[in-house]
Amino acid sequence: MKYALLICAPVDGEELGPADDPRFSSYSEEVRRRDLVKGGARLRPASDATTVRVQGDEVLLTDGPFAESEEYLAGVDFVEVADLDEAISLASRHPAALDGGSVEVRPVWE
Repeated sequence: MKYALLICAPVDGEELGPADDPRFSSYSEEVRRRDLVKGGARLRPASDATTVRVQGDEVLLTDGPFAESEEYLAGVDFVEVADLDEAISLASRHPAALDGGSVEVRPVWE
């Protein structure tokens, strides 16, 4: 089954990536070796976002995220695993889940 792992980081937390934290290298090596990740990307901070809404014929743009939150979406990985239990197991080892952030596991429509 395919799942999206939505990597969420604390708004006021330090932004760590593969070059900053050896756990990322270890995690990345595991998922590459097992060929689990089928795509994904690290995202720029929510402060760099533009939110688009349409009301009638008017396109409304807002700088920043759609909603105020304690966390922001920092990245997404698309994984192919046997079932939800394996996806949860993988998400629980992601470094973002270990540092006050979270990883949301969401099934992908096929």
